[in-house]
Amino acid sequence: VQLQASGGGLVQAGGSLRLSCAASGRSFTRYGMGWFRQAPGKEREFVSGISWSGGSTYYADSVKGRFTISRDNAKNTVSLQMNSLKPEDTAVYYCAATVRGGVYNALSYDYWGQGTLVTVSS
Repeated sequence: VQLQASGGGLVQAGGSLRLSCAASGRSFTRYGMGWFRQAPGKEREFVSGISWSGGSTYYADSVKGRFTISRDNAKNTVSLQMNSLKPEDTAVYYCAATVRGGVYNALSYDYWGQGTLVTVSS
């Protein structure tokens, strides 16, 4: 599966952005999907994940209550609605797909998108 992330940009603290990830290829519903981010000089970290059906969602503590993940299996897309953004949310955001579960662990993911940059100004 190929993944294409979009929707990043520059936003002021307290603002919102919506990231989207479009998947091409077969059997999108086989995959759990996740969003990770990597800030300059830091390791890639888990942000949010969603099961193949959309019935289960997962969030890092740092974004819980501010970010919402969703997916549309008819359109092969997964989205991340980010509200109340903070400067510490600044990072390159990546979407990823896993058939193995373990949504919190980057090593569980089989496919990665190219990343989209989110910059939150104070």
